[in-house]
Amino acid sequence: MKPLSIAGAALLALFSAIAPAVLSAQEPAPLELHRQIHGQGPPLVLLHGAFMTIENNWATSLGELAKYNKVIAVELQGHGRTADRTGELAYETMADDVAGLLDKLGIEKASVMGYSMGGNVALQMALRHPGRVDRIVAVSAAASDKGLAPGHKEMVQRLRADMFTGAPMVAEYQKLSPKPDFPALVDKIKQLELKPFDWTAELAKVKAPVLLVAGDADVVTLGHLADMHVALGGHANGDVNGPSRSQLLVLSGTTHMGILADPAKAQQVAAAANAFLNAPAPK
Repeated sequence: MKPLSIAGAALLALFSAIAPAVLSAQEPAPLELHRQIHGQGPPLVLLHGAFMTIENNWATSLGELAKYNKVIAVELQGHGRTADRTGELAYETMADDVAGLLDKLGIEKASVMGYSMGGNVALQMALRHPGRVDRIVAVSAAASDKGLAPGHKEMVQRLRADMFTGAPMVAEYQKLSPKPDFPALVDKIKQLELKPFDWTAELAKVKAPVLLVAGDADVVTLGHLADMHVALGGHANGDVNGPSRSQLLVLSGTTHMGILADPAKAQQVAAAANAFLNAPAPK
């Protein structure tokens, strides 16, 4: 077996999930998140995966999404042009940052679409700030470490910053970050990845319609996707029971990285997201 490649490291780093926590008086104030706004229509917040930026995460799908939505593409804590803060990366904190951005932009309610790490931030938005979320599109996201493919955490444990040497994403990080410290970012993402979690049952609290999207060869297992779908109000036999409040799309022949890195797959995801976001509200 070859040593963990740059592509392999990127694969695992693009996906992570942790359990939500309750806000306390010691919670940090929301960060000033870098954002770009494209298009007109209902507001749609885009949240990238770990180590990614707006450009290298959404390059092949942003234009399609902006045809029907006012896209607010965001760079999360420590990524791209957004500063880091002292302490760990946490999905609940990043969700609070996004809620703070909506406050700053004067947006009461928005749909949220996230990939991998960003997909879990989107779900945290629905759990922590339910009144701010219209609909959710969660791409390659999971609600439990038990739902990740075997060997994933072992791969994460071996991750080191030098494995990314020469990767374009490192050069982009060094160019864009206000205070670049790539080894520190790698360490934070490792901590995020290795933390046990299971909040599948909490998904029953989510009232916003959710579209789950994943590849059939994703880091998230198909069994876990089915469990998430049920927890979010999805059901079978729509001819009898009516359409599900939440939906599930699995792309054939598709990996975790390939679901957005492959332009054809990214366009397929964007088209499905547009159809879901602009469909009549389920009864």
